[in-house]
Amino acid sequence: MGGQTMGDQAVGEQAVGEQAMGDQAMNELFRPRDVSGDDVAGRPVPHLDRPFKLTICVTQTCTMDCRLCYADCGAATRPELTTQQWQHFIDQLVRDNVLHVFFEGGEPFDRPDFEDILAYAGRRLYIAVRTHSAGIDGARAQRLKAMGVGRLYVDLFSAEPEVQDALTGTPGSFDASVAGMRNALSAGLGVTILGILSRKNFRTLQRYIDLAETIGADQVGILRLYPLGRVRRYWNELSLSLDEMMGALGALAVPDHIQLMQSWHPRDGNCCWQNAAVSPFGDSIGCPYMREYVDYGNITETPFIETWQHPVYRQVRSCNVEQACPECSATQGSHGGCRATAFAYHGRLTASDPFCTHTNQGVDLRDLPQRLLQKDP
Repeated sequence: MGGQTMGDQAVGEQAVGEQAMGDQAMNELFRPRDVSGDDVAGRPVPHLDRPFKLTICVTQTCTMDCRLCYADCGAATRPELTTQQWQHFIDQLVRDNVLHVFFEGGEPFDRPDFEDILAYAGRRLYIAVRTHSAGIDGARAQRLKAMGVGRLYVDLFSAEPEVQDALTGTPGSFDASVAGMRNALSAGLGVTILGILSRKNFRTLQRYIDLAETIGADQVGILRLYPLGRVRRYWNELSLSLDEMMGALGALAVPDHIQLMQSWHPRDGNCCWQNAAVSPFGDSIGCPYMREYVDYGNITETPFIETWQHPVYRQVRSCNVEQACPECSATQGSHGGCRATAFAYHGRLTASDPFCTHTNQGVDLRDLPQRLLQKDP
């Protein structure tokens, strides 16, 4: 498998010269209080006083009806934060010297005030947006560039038009998304094509690379399928075995000018030590993929930095796990792999990640624990 590779936890982490920033420089930048974590290939697991990247899940709305919707858009029973509340939170992040904000949804651009929120954050933070890009026309792409948006991460559930349209429940969604990516690239925005590896695309995974070459995108991210939101209803038709996943990834031919991001062995990192996330309702959840499992406090009631010190959050960030893959630890500088999939399958935040071949322990990823099939896992 050629090309450059990096873990999918790094999706969106292109902040302020990050490509050239080594681990030591990053740790110094974030002034860790101590480096008492285990030494990994000569690099300590740092303890940061604030996150490297924070994801704002700005809305739980979307006009599409995607089977792979982690947010289960349209099912919300709580009010989302207002424009003013998000702006106040952005002010907090700037004061706390957070560098990078990654916006996602739902579909962020389906929130009427989203561009106002982006403009408020623009030029004060490094900004990236995860979107289906169907609403990115030429004028919007130019506005995003002027606001200081650095990169779009575009969800494409299949690189085959008919499969993508079926999975989004929206005829023409493939063509609209590709058109949006082309508009973004023409405006000078970076574009990363994201594919969630599933039974619907694993035999045609190479087409993501081919599409990136065709439109001139420089990154492709192949992401794991998480048992969250609406995905749980369709798990039997979407899920793969670990062997099937590894076979599909291993068959990819990636040219040197395209960067491939993926988080399977030997690049399964525990990204919780450096990342944070806030839900559309203001809940500090650590990571969007942890949205159904943890709640460290609401930012409308507690300053975010205080939620960062929640004891459960500190434990998750410690990388103190029951079993870690030595190869993944060496490449990622962290222990244990993804905490969201570890908890999903084992019910423990300290458990091993079954998506790594070294720590799978015989788990069949096609079979979900019964508690995940319930409404509130």
